[in-house]
Amino acid sequence: MTASSSAARDGGRSAATWQPDHLLDRYEVLPLPLGPDPDGEDPITATLVRKAGPEPAVHGAVLYIHGFTDYFFHEPLADFFHERGYAFYALDLRKCGRSLQPQHTAHFTTDLRQYDEELGHALEVVIDETRAAGGPQRVIVAAHSTGGLITSLWLDRLRSGSPDLHAAVCGLLLNSPWFDLQGSPILRTLPVSLLLRGLAAVGPKAVLPQELSDGYGRSIHETTGGEWAFDLALKPMGGFPVTFGFLNAVRRGHARLHRGVDVGVPSLVLRSDKTLFNRAQPGSVDDADVVLDVRHMSRWSGCLGDRVAVVPIADARHDVVLSVPHAREHAYREIDNWLQGTLGVPAAAQSDSTAGPA
Repeated sequence: MTASSSAARDGGRSAATWQPDHLLDRYEVLPLPLGPDPDGEDPITATLVRKAGPEPAVHGAVLYIHGFTDYFFHEPLADFFHERGYAFYALDLRKCGRSLQPQHTAHFTTDLRQYDEELGHALEVVIDETRAAGGPQRVIVAAHSTGGLITSLWLDRLRSGSPDLHAAVCGLLLNSPWFDLQGSPILRTLPVSLLLRGLAAVGPKAVLPQELSDGYGRSIHETTGGEWAFDLALKPMGGFPVTFGFLNAVRRGHARLHRGVDVGVPSLVLRSDKTLFNRAQPGSVDDADVVLDVRHMSRWSGCLGDRVAVVPIADARHDVVLSVPHAREHAYREIDNWLQGTLGVPAAAQSDSTAGPA
């Protein structure tokens, strides 16, 4: 692939071309101009990222979507799929990661359906480029945390609203999806939901008083004992502030998921085998999900459709592919098994791409 290869389909908006990524070597980025921001923070764009180099596309492509306070930096994940014949793309959503601009409230939206615009646009680009490379029109959608909720709801809408586009998607891979609100059961009651709705209507950008812990961020960043390098301006240790408008959008998404959707493709849900919220409990931030409740992931995964596998990964962190070595190796084995057993992808040659950053 070269920086001058195909421009994005943009429905009449100005097209851009691939350019070198300023965050990762051997990666390229394509800005995806978006329409007016319903939340009044124009201009907004999304950013499609691809791994540069010889285009594999033997089996199709992967489109990866990040979570809250996150962006794409998972190079071993891209290497894993490249070695198995998949072109790899990732999307930094509006106001997130590479798409975040000074006028934006980070990761802010008042309706998760707003992301349908860039998701559909990105999928069209991936399909076009895979076709141009001679590969089959088979796209695996992969997503983490909030991205898992966003993509599940999007695929359900895409299945009924744009069946031709949905037909190119062959699987959904979810990594610790955010399928319900963590914490005390009272937070998931109707009165609290109604209160949140009212607060979001009055002050959508007002920030929840409770700050997020920086324990998870510190456990994975290379400067505080972790293995991973990421930009702390785009993924702060303690996360970006959570606004009432965003949380209300997520809770509305949860309610829709809980009524049942149909993503229309085989799905694999990976999660940790345990959650650790109470630091007085045995265990550590390194071998449990300290962000979300894994029981919710198991409970609500059945709402995705009728072809869902849920696999707990012993000692995994919230992002299972950023876990300690034995847990992430387990996660990659499960993905390999799913690719071969469910999607019919031949096994790849042995490699060390899942070992972690070089």
